[in-house]
Amino acid sequence: MLLKTFGWSFAVTALGLVAAFFFGGWTAFGIVAILSILEISLSFDNAVVNAGILKKMNAFWQRIFLTVGILIAVFGMRLVFPVVIVAISAKMGPLEAVDLALSDKHRYQELVTDAHPAIAAFGGMFLLMIFLDFIFEDRDIKWLHWIERPLAKLGKVDMLSVCIALVVLLISAFTFATHAHQHGGGHVDKAQTVLIAGIAGLITYMVVGGLSGYFEDKLEEEEEREHEEEEEAARTGKKRSAVALAGKAAFFMFLYLEVLDASFSFDGVIGAFAITNDIILMALGLGIGAMYVRSLTVYLVRQGTLDDYVYLEHGAHYAIGALAVILMVTIQYEINEVITGLVGVVLIAWSFWSSVRRNRALAAAEAAAGPDRKSEVSSQV
Repeated sequence: MLLKTFGWSFAVTALGLVAAFFFGGWTAFGIVAILSILEISLSFDNAVVNAGILKKMNAFWQRIFLTVGILIAVFGMRLVFPVVIVAISAKMGPLEAVDLALSDKHRYQELVTDAHPAIAAFGGMFLLMIFLDFIFEDRDIKWLHWIERPLAKLGKVDMLSVCIALVVLLISAFTFATHAHQHGGGHVDKAQTVLIAGIAGLITYMVVGGLSGYFEDKLEEEEEREHEEEEEAARTGKKRSAVALAGKAAFFMFLYLEVLDASFSFDGVIGAFAITNDIILMALGLGIGAMYVRSLTVYLVRQGTLDDYVYLEHGAHYAIGALAVILMVTIQYEINEVITGLVGVVLIAWSFWSSVRRNRALAAAEAAAGPDRKSEVSSQV
Protein backbone atom coordinates (compact mmCIF):
# COMPACT_ATOMS: atom_id res chain seq x y z
CA MET A 1 0.00 0.00 0.00
CA LEU A 2 2.75 2.46 1.02
CA LEU A 3 4.98 1.69 -1.97
CA LYS A 4 2.04 1.79 -4.37
CA THR A 5 0.96 5.21 -3.12
CA PHE A 6 4.38 6.84 -2.63
CA GLY A 7 6.35 4.95 -5.29
CA TRP A 8 6.52 7.86 -7.78
CA SER A 9 7.39 10.26 -4.97
CA PHE A 10 10.29 8.05 -3.86
CA ALA A 11 11.55 7.86 -7.44
CA VAL A 12 11.32 11.63 -7.97
CA THR A 13 13.07 12.19 -4.62
CA ALA A 14 16.01 10.00 -5.62
CA LEU A 15 16.36 11.63 -9.03
CA GLY A 16 15.98 15.14 -7.60
CA LEU A 17 18.58 14.67 -4.87
CA VAL A 18 21.07 13.08 -7.28
CA ALA A 19 20.55 15.96 -9.71
CA ALA A 20 21.07 18.46 -6.86
CA PHE A 21 24.32 16.77 -5.84
CA PHE A 22 25.74 16.92 -9.35
CA PHE A 23 24.50 20.50 -9.71
CA GLY A 24 26.04 21.92 -6.53
CA GLY A 25 27.51 19.21 -4.30
CA TRP A 26 26.44 18.42 -0.75
CA THR A 27 25.35 22.00 -0.08
CA ALA A 28 22.82 21.84 -2.92
CA PHE A 29 21.80 18.36 -1.76
CA GLY A 30 21.02 19.72 1.71
CA ILE A 31 19.12 22.75 0.40
CA VAL A 32 16.91 20.59 -1.83
CA ALA A 33 16.22 18.22 1.07
CA ILE A 34 15.23 21.15 3.33
CA LEU A 35 13.04 22.67 0.61
CA SER A 36 11.29 19.34 0.14
CA ILE A 37 10.57 19.04 3.87
CA LEU A 38 9.45 22.67 3.96
CA GLU A 39 7.02 22.19 1.09
CA ILE A 40 5.57 19.04 2.66
CA SER A 41 5.25 20.77 6.03
CA LEU A 42 3.56 23.87 4.64
CA SER A 43 1.26 21.87 2.37
CA PHE A 44 0.15 19.13 4.74
CA ASP A 45 -3.08 20.95 5.48
CA ASN A 46 -3.48 21.33 1.71
CA ALA A 47 -3.33 17.55 1.35
CA VAL A 48 -5.94 17.13 4.10
CA VAL A 49 -8.32 19.62 2.46
CA ASN A 50 -7.72 18.09 -0.97
CA ALA A 51 -8.44 14.61 0.35
CA GLY A 52 -11.70 15.73 1.95
CA ILE A 53 -12.94 17.04 -1.40
CA LEU A 54 -11.30 14.44 -3.63
CA LYS A 55 -13.06 11.53 -1.93
CA LYS A 56 -16.40 12.93 -3.17
CA MET A 57 -15.27 12.78 -6.81
CA ASN A 58 -15.58 9.78 -9.09
CA ALA A 59 -12.54 7.82 -10.29
CA PHE A 60 -12.26 9.78 -13.57
CA TRP A 61 -11.99 13.20 -11.91
CA GLN A 62 -9.65 11.84 -9.26
CA ARG A 63 -7.31 10.75 -12.06
CA ILE A 64 -7.64 14.18 -13.72
CA PHE A 65 -6.67 15.91 -10.49
CA LEU A 66 -3.75 13.57 -9.85
CA THR A 67 -2.38 13.83 -13.43
CA VAL A 68 -3.29 17.22 -14.90
CA GLY A 69 -3.24 18.72 -11.42
CA ILE A 70 0.30 17.52 -10.69
CA LEU A 71 1.54 19.07 -13.95
CA ILE A 72 0.04 22.41 -12.94
CA ALA A 73 1.37 22.11 -9.40
CA VAL A 74 4.95 21.02 -10.22
CA PHE A 75 5.70 22.71 -13.55
CA GLY A 76 3.35 25.67 -13.18
CA MET A 77 3.59 26.89 -9.61
CA ARG A 78 6.96 25.37 -8.59
CA LEU A 79 8.96 25.92 -11.80
CA VAL A 80 7.41 28.72 -13.86
CA PHE A 81 6.25 30.90 -10.99
CA PRO A 82 9.73 31.44 -9.44
CA VAL A 83 10.97 32.53 -12.88
CA VAL A 84 8.11 35.01 -13.15
CA ILE A 85 8.88 36.42 -9.70
CA VAL A 86 12.53 36.99 -10.58
CA ALA A 87 11.68 38.36 -14.03
CA ILE A 88 9.20 40.89 -12.67
CA SER A 89 11.30 41.98 -9.72
CA ALA A 90 14.48 42.28 -11.83
CA LYS A 91 12.57 43.83 -14.78
CA MET A 92 13.63 41.33 -17.44
CA GLY A 93 11.98 38.80 -19.72
CA PRO A 94 11.29 35.26 -18.42
CA LEU A 95 13.64 33.66 -20.97
CA GLU A 96 16.34 36.13 -20.07
CA ALA A 97 15.85 35.33 -16.39
CA VAL A 98 16.17 31.59 -17.02
CA ASP A 99 19.26 32.08 -19.20
CA LEU A 100 20.85 34.29 -16.56
CA ALA A 101 20.11 31.77 -13.82
CA LEU A 102 21.83 29.03 -15.82
CA SER A 103 24.72 30.91 -17.43
CA ASP A 104 25.69 33.70 -15.01
CA LYS A 105 24.81 32.64 -11.49
CA HIS A 106 26.83 35.44 -9.91
CA ARG A 107 24.95 38.19 -11.78
CA TYR A 108 21.67 36.36 -11.20
CA GLN A 109 22.43 36.22 -7.48
CA GLU A 110 23.13 39.97 -7.46
CA LEU A 111 19.83 40.76 -9.19
CA VAL A 112 17.85 38.50 -6.87
CA THR A 113 19.59 39.98 -3.81
CA ASP A 114 18.75 43.50 -4.98
CA ALA A 115 15.16 42.43 -5.67
CA HIS A 116 14.85 40.55 -2.38
CA PRO A 117 13.14 43.39 -0.44
CA ALA A 118 10.25 43.38 -2.93
CA ILE A 119 10.07 39.57 -2.97
CA ALA A 120 10.19 39.39 0.84
CA ALA A 121 7.51 42.06 1.28
CA PHE A 122 5.21 40.48 -1.31
CA GLY A 123 5.61 36.99 0.13
CA GLY A 124 5.66 38.11 3.75
CA MET A 125 2.27 39.77 3.42
CA PHE A 126 0.79 36.78 1.59
CA LEU A 127 2.07 34.36 4.25
CA LEU A 128 1.06 36.62 7.10
CA MET A 129 -2.53 36.83 5.83
CA ILE A 130 -2.77 33.03 5.64
CA PHE A 131 -1.55 32.77 9.24
CA LEU A 132 -3.75 35.58 10.60
CA ASP A 133 -6.93 34.31 8.94
CA PHE A 134 -6.26 30.89 10.44
CA ILE A 135 -5.40 32.06 13.95
CA PHE A 136 -8.35 34.47 14.18
CA GLU A 137 -10.89 31.79 13.24
CA ASP A 138 -12.79 30.18 16.11
CA ARG A 139 -12.06 26.46 15.85
CA ASP A 140 -13.50 23.56 17.82
CA ILE A 141 -10.04 22.05 18.23
CA LYS A 142 -7.32 24.30 19.67
CA TRP A 143 -3.67 23.42 20.04
CA LEU A 144 -2.10 26.25 22.09
CA HIS A 145 -5.19 27.20 24.11
CA TRP A 146 -3.57 30.11 25.94
CA ILE A 147 -3.09 32.04 22.70
CA GLU A 148 -5.72 30.62 20.35
CA ARG A 149 -8.74 31.26 22.59
CA PRO A 150 -8.21 35.04 23.03
CA LEU A 151 -7.21 35.45 19.37
CA ALA A 152 -10.39 33.65 18.26
CA LYS A 153 -12.41 36.19 20.24
CA LEU A 154 -10.49 39.07 18.64
CA GLY A 155 -11.15 37.51 15.25
CA LYS A 156 -14.79 38.53 15.47
CA VAL A 157 -13.69 42.07 14.60
CA ASP A 158 -14.18 42.59 10.84
CA MET A 159 -11.04 43.00 8.71
CA LEU A 160 -8.75 42.66 11.75
CA SER A 161 -6.25 40.48 9.88
CA VAL A 162 -5.97 43.03 7.06
CA CYS A 163 -5.43 45.87 9.52
CA ILE A 164 -2.70 43.96 11.37
CA ALA A 165 -0.99 43.01 8.10
CA LEU A 166 -0.97 46.65 6.97
CA VAL A 167 0.45 47.78 10.32
CA VAL A 168 3.21 45.17 10.04
CA LEU A 169 3.91 46.33 6.49
CA LEU A 170 4.16 50.00 7.53
CA ILE A 171 6.49 49.17 10.43
CA SER A 172 8.68 47.00 8.18
CA ALA A 173 8.79 49.66 5.44
CA PHE A 174 10.02 52.35 7.81
CA THR A 175 12.44 50.16 9.78
CA PHE A 176 13.90 47.21 7.84
CA ALA A 177 13.32 48.72 4.39
CA THR A 178 15.16 51.97 5.08
CA HIS A 179 18.37 49.93 5.35
CA ALA A 180 17.58 47.11 2.94
CA HIS A 181 20.39 44.64 2.26
CA GLN A 182 21.97 44.75 -1.23
CA HIS A 183 24.68 42.69 -2.92
CA GLY A 184 28.18 43.65 -1.87
CA GLY A 185 27.06 44.27 1.71
CA GLY A 186 25.58 47.72 1.07
CA HIS A 187 22.24 49.07 2.27
CA VAL A 188 19.74 51.31 0.47
CA ASP A 189 16.35 52.83 1.19
CA LYS A 190 13.66 50.54 -0.26
CA ALA A 191 10.68 51.78 1.75
CA GLN A 192 8.56 52.65 -1.30
CA THR A 193 9.38 49.36 -3.02
CA VAL A 194 8.49 47.36 0.08
CA LEU A 195 5.20 49.21 0.51
CA ILE A 196 4.14 48.62 -3.10
CA ALA A 197 5.22 44.96 -3.09
CA GLY A 198 3.56 44.30 0.28
CA ILE A 199 0.26 45.79 -0.87
CA ALA A 200 0.50 43.68 -4.05
CA GLY A 201 0.96 40.57 -1.91
CA LEU A 202 -2.05 41.49 0.19
CA ILE A 203 -4.20 42.05 -2.91
CA THR A 204 -3.03 38.75 -4.41
CA TYR A 205 -4.07 36.89 -1.28
CA MET A 206 -7.51 38.51 -1.29
CA VAL A 207 -8.02 37.71 -4.99
CA VAL A 208 -6.99 34.07 -4.55
CA GLY A 209 -9.18 33.79 -1.46
CA GLY A 210 -12.09 35.34 -3.37
CA LEU A 211 -11.70 32.85 -6.22
CA SER A 212 -11.54 29.94 -3.79
CA GLY A 213 -14.67 31.18 -2.06
CA TYR A 214 -16.42 31.57 -5.42
CA PHE A 215 -15.69 28.00 -6.47
CA GLU A 216 -16.62 26.72 -3.02
CA ASP A 217 -20.00 28.47 -3.28
CA LYS A 218 -20.52 27.00 -6.74
CA LEU A 219 -19.74 23.57 -5.37
CA GLU A 220 -22.27 23.98 -2.57
CA GLU A 221 -24.92 25.13 -5.07
CA GLU A 222 -24.32 22.07 -7.24
CA GLU A 223 -24.54 19.75 -4.24
CA GLU A 224 -27.83 21.35 -3.12
CA ARG A 225 -29.25 21.10 -6.65
CA GLU A 226 -28.18 17.47 -6.89
CA HIS A 227 -29.88 16.69 -3.59
CA GLU A 228 -33.09 18.42 -4.71
CA GLU A 229 -33.14 16.48 -7.99
CA GLU A 230 -32.60 13.22 -6.13
CA GLU A 231 -35.61 13.97 -3.93
CA GLU A 232 -37.69 14.96 -6.97
CA ALA A 233 -36.72 11.76 -8.79
CA ALA A 234 -37.66 9.70 -5.74
CA ARG A 235 -41.12 11.30 -5.60
CA THR A 236 -41.94 11.14 -9.33
CA GLY A 237 -40.11 7.94 -10.21
CA LYS A 238 -38.31 9.71 -13.08
CA LYS A 239 -34.67 9.14 -13.84
CA ARG A 240 -32.39 12.13 -13.63
CA SER A 241 -29.29 12.78 -15.74
CA ALA A 242 -26.81 11.63 -13.12
CA VAL A 243 -23.78 11.66 -15.41
CA ALA A 244 -24.18 15.27 -16.54
CA LEU A 245 -24.92 16.52 -13.04
CA ALA A 246 -22.07 14.61 -11.50
CA GLY A 247 -19.78 15.88 -14.26
CA LYS A 248 -20.71 19.52 -13.59
CA ALA A 249 -20.32 19.14 -9.84
CA ALA A 250 -16.99 17.36 -10.30
CA PHE A 251 -15.80 20.07 -12.69
CA PHE A 252 -16.44 22.75 -10.08
CA MET A 253 -14.69 20.56 -7.53
CA PHE A 254 -11.67 20.34 -9.84
CA LEU A 255 -11.55 24.12 -10.39
CA TYR A 256 -11.90 24.74 -6.67
CA LEU A 257 -9.10 22.27 -5.90
CA GLU A 258 -6.76 23.89 -8.42
CA VAL A 259 -7.33 27.39 -7.03
CA LEU A 260 -6.95 26.04 -3.50
CA ASP A 261 -3.79 24.15 -4.44
CA ALA A 262 -2.34 27.25 -6.10
CA SER A 263 -2.98 29.32 -2.98
CA PHE A 264 -1.26 26.77 -0.75
CA SER A 265 1.67 26.17 -3.10
CA PHE A 266 2.18 29.92 -3.41
CA ASP A 267 3.35 30.17 0.20
CA GLY A 268 5.82 27.34 -0.40
CA VAL A 269 7.29 29.12 -3.42
CA ILE A 270 7.54 32.43 -1.59
CA GLY A 271 8.91 30.77 1.53
CA ALA A 272 11.59 29.07 -0.58
CA PHE A 273 13.17 32.46 -1.26
CA ALA A 274 13.99 32.61 2.44
CA ILE A 275 16.13 29.49 1.96
CA THR A 276 17.71 29.88 -1.48
CA ASN A 277 17.69 32.17 -4.50
CA ASP A 278 18.86 29.40 -6.84
CA ILE A 279 15.96 28.72 -9.19
CA ILE A 280 17.17 25.21 -10.09
CA LEU A 281 17.40 24.08 -6.47
CA MET A 282 14.08 25.75 -5.75
CA ALA A 283 12.36 23.88 -8.58
CA LEU A 284 13.90 20.55 -7.52
CA GLY A 285 13.03 20.91 -3.84
CA LEU A 286 9.50 22.20 -4.31
CA GLY A 287 8.83 19.69 -7.08
CA ILE A 288 9.77 16.81 -4.77
CA GLY A 289 7.58 18.28 -2.04
CA ALA A 290 4.64 18.67 -4.43
CA MET A 291 4.87 14.99 -5.38
CA TYR A 292 4.64 13.96 -1.72
CA VAL A 293 1.68 16.26 -1.14
CA ARG A 294 -0.16 14.55 -4.02
CA SER A 295 0.79 11.09 -2.75
CA LEU A 296 -0.28 12.04 0.76
CA THR A 297 -3.63 13.22 -0.61
CA VAL A 298 -4.19 9.82 -2.23
CA TYR A 299 -3.08 8.04 0.94
CA LEU A 300 -5.49 10.00 3.12
CA VAL A 301 -8.36 9.29 0.72
CA ARG A 302 -7.63 5.57 0.63
CA GLN A 303 -7.06 5.23 4.37
CA GLY A 304 -9.94 7.49 5.37
CA THR A 305 -8.08 8.80 8.44
CA LEU A 306 -8.03 12.56 7.92
CA ASP A 307 -8.52 13.45 11.58
CA ASP A 308 -5.93 11.27 13.29
CA TYR A 309 -3.43 14.07 13.97
CA VAL A 310 -5.58 17.12 14.58
CA TYR A 311 -2.82 19.60 15.50
CA LEU A 312 -0.77 19.21 12.32
CA GLU A 313 -2.80 21.89 10.56
CA HIS A 314 -2.06 24.25 13.43
CA GLY A 315 1.65 23.48 13.25
CA ALA A 316 1.72 24.14 9.51
CA HIS A 317 0.08 27.54 9.95
CA TYR A 318 2.41 28.53 12.79
CA ALA A 319 5.27 27.64 10.42
CA ILE A 320 3.71 29.91 7.81
CA GLY A 321 3.53 32.74 10.36
CA ALA A 322 7.17 32.21 11.35
CA LEU A 323 8.24 32.33 7.71
CA ALA A 324 6.30 35.56 7.21
CA VAL A 325 8.22 37.19 10.05
CA ILE A 326 11.53 35.80 8.79
CA LEU A 327 10.92 37.16 5.29
CA MET A 328 10.20 40.65 6.61
CA VAL A 329 13.33 40.58 8.80
CA THR A 330 15.50 39.44 5.87
CA ILE A 331 14.75 42.71 4.09
CA GLN A 332 17.59 44.13 6.18
CA TYR A 333 19.30 41.21 7.91
CA GLU A 334 20.62 37.90 6.61
CA ILE A 335 19.34 34.78 8.38
CA ASN A 336 21.03 31.41 8.06
CA GLU A 337 19.19 29.16 5.60
CA VAL A 338 19.40 26.12 7.87
CA ILE A 339 17.73 27.99 10.74
CA THR A 340 14.98 29.19 8.43
CA GLY A 341 14.29 25.70 7.10
CA LEU A 342 14.33 24.05 10.53
CA VAL A 343 11.73 26.42 12.00
CA GLY A 344 8.93 24.77 10.02
CA VAL A 345 10.23 21.27 10.69
CA VAL A 346 10.35 21.86 14.46
CA LEU A 347 6.83 23.31 14.56
CA ILE A 348 5.42 20.43 12.51
CA ALA A 349 7.21 17.86 14.67
CA TRP A 350 5.90 19.56 17.83
CA SER A 351 2.32 19.60 16.54
CA PHE A 352 2.61 15.95 15.47
CA TRP A 353 3.82 14.89 18.91
CA SER A 354 1.04 16.92 20.55
CA SER A 355 -1.46 15.10 18.32
CA VAL A 356 -0.03 11.72 19.33
CA ARG A 357 -0.26 12.63 23.03
CA ARG A 358 -3.85 13.84 22.54
CA ASN A 359 -4.81 10.57 20.85
CA ARG A 360 -3.29 8.55 23.69
CA ALA A 361 -5.06 10.63 26.33
CA LEU A 362 -8.33 10.33 24.43
CA ALA A 363 -8.01 6.55 24.15
CA ALA A 364 -7.23 6.22 27.87
CA ALA A 365 -10.13 8.48 28.86
CA GLU A 366 -12.57 6.59 26.65
CA ALA A 367 -11.43 3.27 28.06
CA ALA A 368 -11.93 4.53 31.60
CA ALA A 369 -15.31 6.17 30.87
CA GLY A 370 -16.84 3.22 29.08
CA PRO A 371 -18.63 3.03 25.71
CA ASP A 372 -21.63 5.12 26.78
CA ARG A 373 -19.56 8.26 27.31
CA LYS A 374 -17.14 8.06 24.40
CA SER A 375 -18.63 10.95 22.45
CA GLU A 376 -18.65 13.13 25.59
CA VAL A 377 -14.99 12.39 26.29
CA SER A 378 -14.05 13.10 22.65
CA SER A 379 -15.57 16.56 22.84
CA GLN A 380 -13.71 17.38 26.05
CA VAL A 381 -10.19 16.30 25.02
